Amino acid sequence: MTEFPTTMDDRQRATPYASALEAQEARDTVNLMVPGHGATPSGLSQELSRFCGERALAMDIPPLIDGIDVGPASAFVQATRLAAEAWGARRTWFLTNGASQANRMAALALAGLHRGDTVVAQRSAHSSFTDGVLLGDLLPRFVFPSIDEERGINHGVDPRALDEALTRAASDDDVIAAVYVISPSYFGAVADVAALAEVAHRHGAPLVVDGAWGSHFGFHPALPESPARLGADITVSSTHKLGGSLTQSAMLHLGDGPFAAALEPMLDRAYMLTQSTSASALLLGSLDVARHALVHGGELIGETLAVVEDLRGALRDDGRYTIISDGFSAFPDIVAHDPLRVSIDVSSTGLSGHRMRDVLSADYGVYLEISTAQAVVAFIGPGKRPDLSRFSRALFEIADRADRAPTPEVFDFPALPQPVPMLMRPRSAYFSRHEIVSASEAVGRISADSLAAYPPGIPNVIPGEAITAETVAFLQTVAASPIGYVRGALDASLSRFRVVTETT
Repeated sequence: MTEFPTTMDDRQRATPYASALEAQEARDTVNLMVPGHGATPSGLSQELSRFCGERALAMDIPPLIDGIDVGPASAFVQATRLAAEAWGARRTWFLTNGASQANRMAALALAGLHRGDTVVAQRSAHSSFTDGVLLGDLLPRFVFPSIDEERGINHGVDPRALDEALTRAASDDDVIAAVYVISPSYFGAVADVAALAEVAHRHGAPLVVDGAWGSHFGFHPALPESPARLGADITVSSTHKLGGSLTQSAMLHLGDGPFAAALEPMLDRAYMLTQSTSASALLLGSLDVARHALVHGGELIGETLAVVEDLRGALRDDGRYTIISDGFSAFPDIVAHDPLRVSIDVSSTGLSGHRMRDVLSADYGVYLEISTAQAVVAFIGPGKRPDLSRFSRALFEIADRADRAPTPEVFDFPALPQPVPMLMRPRSAYFSRHEIVSASEAVGRISADSLAAYPPGIPNVIPGEAITAETVAFLQTVAASPIGYVRGALDASLSRFRVVTETT
């Protein structure tokens, strides 16, 4: 675990890019450039100023300003170097299109290595990585995560399963370009990244870790370590999620491993393809500030960890709710859990997780990250102290009502569909001639789309795979749930599918 010294060096005490924006905001300027609000609240910008504040307008400046982001030693470059140091990376890219951009960058960089076109990927890979597979014309071979069959949720990949998948792919004459895994999972399960990196490297492949939900890792002894320090060659970091930056801001970290020299120029090229040419200075500045806060926030993070553990203790003492992470020891792939994520099985109340989430928000003003058929998940930001007693009181009141007048909901949520063999390369299927057919007609046809049920954004069918009746039923059920939708669907009800046109 990384422990930053009590006395920080001068580099980590600075926020070079954010400070440069603040200095620009303090100057007396006339902005005859974009954005159209001119960095002032006058005229038509009065409404925008009331909405987000004068200071935000003044720092919302375009790229390529001397003293801010021009040149190899600019304040912006200095900020990215500090971030790389903080997360244990060789180099870090600041992103304004979210961790989805980082996933696409990773896939495009792998395609550019020309080491092979096969990626052995965790089946629960986020749909944005599938987007990168399509763009880079990669061929995915899947390794399956462990599954909590009782709750229908998936966790991570065991190193032995990865070794078997890589060995199997090699025996099929696939040339492995990379390995792609996820840690932590949506429910906070942490995989053995160091062991996964050792397996991948032994097979001659770089390891990409989708650490979107673990941007706070490595900044307190009680938190899991940053994947970049454990051997990950590329780490995807959705910094806004639990790192404290503004929504849509993210980072990609390049590890200092055996593939770094080859990956770095390809990631640079992928960055140019995927980053906006009008990147928001506010988003980028928030990444600089979030890094500084995490590096210096150990005491506050410790306070957050303590109050979150008090919440878990109160739920355990009450006995009517199950803390899902308490059962993680049953899964060999899980070596730790994110203590800032509280996953709660609510089935004892007779309510679905979806209904519980609705009641908490509507009746108690408590908003949670995600719900499933049986569970809800609360995320608590590092260094924050929300009123968790209000949350626990709400849970206990809801349980009390259920005890007095139980009205169990019917849990009719289908099991996760089993993947089927790939019949076409994903890119070929995606760009093939296609037609739109009804759901019943789509069964047995080759999908031209990537369809991922949210939550949690995992592709259930990708281009080139056959559509099964099981998959159709699963997707339609998720789409009909209170907070569910299917990314890539033609309509909200999943009544139609885009399929490859039959050829003779």
